[in-house]
Amino acid sequence: MPTAKKRTRTYDPVKIRSAVLGQLAHVQEAVRGLTPEQLALPTRLGGWTVRELVAHMGMALTAVERSLGLPEPAKQDAAPLDWPFATSANSSAIDEFTRRVAGQHPDLEAYLADVEDSLRTLLAEHPGTRLLATNAGALPLADYLVTRAVELVVHTDDLNAAVPGLEVPYERQALAATTRLLADALAVKAPGGSTEVRVPPYAVVQCVEGPRHTRGTPPNVVETDPLTWIRLATGRLAWKDALAEARVSASGERADLGELLPLMS
Repeated sequence: MPTAKKRTRTYDPVKIRSAVLGQLAHVQEAVRGLTPEQLALPTRLGGWTVRELVAHMGMALTAVERSLGLPEPAKQDAAPLDWPFATSANSSAIDEFTRRVAGQHPDLEAYLADVEDSLRTLLAEHPGTRLLATNAGALPLADYLVTRAVELVVHTDDLNAAVPGLEVPYERQALAATTRLLADALAVKAPGGSTEVRVPPYAVVQCVEGPRHTRGTPPNVVETDPLTWIRLATGRLAWKDALAEARVSASGERADLGELLPLMS
């Protein structure tokens, strides 16, 4: 697992909290209108149906309560940037847990309402500085919420892809945080300054070993939009397909990110 040595980016805890609750509200609104036939549709996530995907989105938020139920760690030893590299190790357990939750909660609308009520209560009772034991290490609650925003945004895109005609909106701050966290993760995985990756309007990072660019037009540039970047970083879209479909522009001999992606899955 790459080590996130540079942890300089910070996230406004008030905005992130609002973004998580706002994105959850968008998902709840969408779920209210889904038919049983739509809930049974397949998704691009290894055999999950839409029902299981929605259950997983709720489960990602109940992780806050589960973590708060554990003893508080003595000190912080992780940052949000460590989280993307820690997700794949738990994939089997996550799949099993997701299927169980989907079976236990046939009324997904009621389930998400309970998740929202519980989350609001917990956020009111606990300060953002409260440390949580997570799969990435000990994180403050405020930082852990950044990873919950990423979960919601990534899976909102999965939901939109699974249900024809569905267009669940994205909270701007949630989309921004997701884009920035995954861009920073690339810079950790491939440290360097030879290539500039631009994801306007949210992120620009330098990465890949080689001659460092100092001024003027960088010799190696990759540019794409936030949702395409998120799909590339999470394995929803292959690099070669993004190039073929002109969803990403890449110029320069060190602008091929195909071997570095995805960052998480």
